[in-house]
Amino acid sequence: MTSRVMLISPAISLALREARFDDGCPLDATGLRLARTAAGTLTAVDRAWVSPSVRCRETAEALGLDAEVVPEVTGLDMGRWRGAALAEVSAQEPEAVALWLADPASAPHGGESVREFCDRIAAWLDSAARLDGRTVAVVDPEVVRATVVRTLGAPEPAFWRIDVPPLTATELSGRSGRWNLRLGQPLGGAPSGTGRPTEPS
Repeated sequence: MTSRVMLISPAISLALREARFDDGCPLDATGLRLARTAAGTLTAVDRAWVSPSVRCRETAEALGLDAEVVPEVTGLDMGRWRGAALAEVSAQEPEAVALWLADPASAPHGGESVREFCDRIAAWLDSAARLDGRTVAVVDPEVVRATVVRTLGAPEPAFWRIDVPPLTATELSGRSGRWNLRLGQPLGGAPSGTGRPTEPS
C-alpha cells in the first residue's frame, strides 16, 4: 500500500509579516488573495485535513477544500511566548531563547519542546501512512519542519534550518519509515519567496 500526503503551508498573515509567534491572527489581504488564486490547482484527493489554527483554516477554505480539523497537527505550543515577536523575546529573555534554540528538549516558554513536537508529528505521520490514497493537509509551517526532520532522520537542531514559504506544498509518498520527499513546490498563482519574512515558529 502506498500513501501520498501533501502538506500545504498557510498563506501569509500579519503575524508572519511581523515575525511573531502565531496567536490566531487571520490571513492578511495579500495572503487571502493568493490562496484564492491557487484554488483549483490541486489534484483530486481522498481526504483533506487542516490544522486548527486560524491561518490554516482560512487557507484551506480559500483553496476550496472541505477539510476536517485534525487536532494532532496543531502547531508548536509556544506557551507564554505566543503572540510575541522573536526579537522582543530575545531582548527580554536572551538566556531562555538561547537555551530553546540550542536544546531541542527545552521549553523555557512553558509550552512544548521541539523534541516533543517532532515526536507528536511523527506519530501523526505513522497514522497517515496506514491510509491508502491521497491526503492533503493544510498545516502550520513548523509541522512541515518537524515532518522533514523525522522523515529524513535529521538531527533535531535541523528544525531551525528549514525554511517553509507560504503556500508551498511538501509531498510525501511511500509508507511509514520509507517516505520519499518533494519539498517546497509553490501552489499555482502563489509566487514563492516574494516579500516573505522568516517565521519564528
